[in-house]
Amino acid sequence: MLRTQLYANPEGRFLHDAVLAACRRVPQRTAIVDPFAPGGTRRITYAEYGELVTQLAQGLAASGVKPGDVVAILLANCWEYAAACHAITLAGAAPTMLNPSYREREVRYQLENSGAVALISDGPLVAGINLSGLPHLRAVYTIREHAPGTLDFHSLLRPCRAELPVPDRDPKETIAALPYSSGTTGLPKGVMLSHFNLMANIFQFHGPCSVPVYHDGVTLCFLPLYHIYGLNVVMNPTLVTGCTLVVMPRFEINRALDLLAAEQVTIMPCVPPVLNLLLQAAERGAFPAHHALRWVKSGAAPLAPELARRFTRATGLKIAQGYGMTEASPVTHVGFTEPPLDVAASIGQPVALTDCRIIDVTRADAEVEAACGQPGELVMRGPQFMLGYWRNPQATADVLRDGWYWSGDVATKDELGLYYIVDRRKEMIKYKGFPVAPAEIEAALLEHPAVSDCGVVGRPDECAGEVPCAFVVLREQFADSGALREELCAFVADRIAGYKRPREVRFVRAIPRNPSGKILRRELRNQL
Repeated sequence: MLRTQLYANPEGRFLHDAVLAACRRVPQRTAIVDPFAPGGTRRITYAEYGELVTQLAQGLAASGVKPGDVVAILLANCWEYAAACHAITLAGAAPTMLNPSYREREVRYQLENSGAVALISDGPLVAGINLSGLPHLRAVYTIREHAPGTLDFHSLLRPCRAELPVPDRDPKETIAALPYSSGTTGLPKGVMLSHFNLMANIFQFHGPCSVPVYHDGVTLCFLPLYHIYGLNVVMNPTLVTGCTLVVMPRFEINRALDLLAAEQVTIMPCVPPVLNLLLQAAERGAFPAHHALRWVKSGAAPLAPELARRFTRATGLKIAQGYGMTEASPVTHVGFTEPPLDVAASIGQPVALTDCRIIDVTRADAEVEAACGQPGELVMRGPQFMLGYWRNPQATADVLRDGWYWSGDVATKDELGLYYIVDRRKEMIKYKGFPVAPAEIEAALLEHPAVSDCGVVGRPDECAGEVPCAFVVLREQFADSGALREELCAFVADRIAGYKRPREVRFVRAIPRNPSGKILRRELRNQL
């Protein structure tokens, strides 16, 4: 185990305090570059960013946001997103992040479940969404385009005399982020991540023999900030260490290549589908010759070893593969880029202070550890693991047992101490690195009058990793047809985020289930 030390001590530190310390330490350095801001690229120095965060926190406090409240953010990546995250925690509240592709039912569910008292969004994102009747929601702010019934986000930046709260709880007990994680059954669950969780994880993966820190670094952030990967692997570490964050609202290959060169990007966290597009650009000679990239990371989904090798051959850049989950803030493992530990198929070794066990899945009740090279469920503990699921003690108890987090992933460990993910015991579908819960798609399908029963599994896909495939039992009065298949896909896309819709519908006589009624997804996958 090479990783035993943290980059710094996270004890007693609030995330916003660490960011504001960077604002005082390097006031003239550029904190954020937003090439898509209204009127053209906006560059914000650390001195300006510190003022924006403080003013916004005071504005939130003056509006009635209190310590312990939850404030929701429904935005694509932009400078306002970062400022809102850090201002919300400075005001004593916790941000909960929503996917901007969510449909009304998904938005309302997360707002209601989290008890959000305010929502920060933009006009086009809330247009047509009914936000009435939510018991806790008091105000909706829009950042760039107004929408009826909303308030101007910039009104929160007006000077006011509101006092900011003095924390009365330890950072280990205070929620700093409430992202929602799709569960394999039921609806998404809020993951309670404390300031200590987030700070510890930043200092874990920036520790010796892990992710390098370039104090003149420039990070390109096209990974969505509503996802824990974008939030605490990209945005927070960049701003805590005083580097520059370049934000893109979404990945677009040509603009990304332009920004790599124009902004002299040094760090680029990715997901495998993005790496594939970058590889294709490099192989056709479109990758910038005069770039400054020093470190590329892949995460959120398995990285094909051949993709990593081809990318390195085409660009000269090595890729470090990482592994984690929302519940771990998110990083538990990071790969290496130097021999003999630079094995493309491996997720590397654990970050500092992370203990791992591989439990034999055939003897899990006895918690017998698997032998070297033998598969078993990956079980972990460390300072980065969540406080628990929001208002869901049973779900918390299912995965956190005696301080150990049971990941649901099947892994092996070799004689070099390198870990490999070989299968998932969970039923999640990973679409371009984003988790998709089969149960959520099934619930939407069952609302269609033609559907009697259904089951959803992931189908391997070269570009996306996996795509949802639905097996549907029709009611007697409906007949199999291509038009009905298309109708069912569109029906789901109208009700939940479009990326969750089935890409294929197969009509079957029955859905295989066990005696207790649980769908036997392995049998459905075998049919693929």
